[in-house]
Amino acid sequence: MDKCEIYRDTKNEWRWRKKASNGKIIGASAEGYKNKADCVANAKRNGCKF
Repeated sequence: MDKCEIYRDTKNEWRWRKKASNGKIIGASAEGYKNKADCVANAKRNGCKF
């Protein structure tokens, strides 16, 4: 099962990434977000479930 996570990057912006069950990253946000809600919305549009 894939796992999505939300995190802050080095610029203190929100990003998401999707990992496969083997731990490899299979998707990630292309940009950082100032608002966590915007990041979560983008992640959901890209198949993440929270």
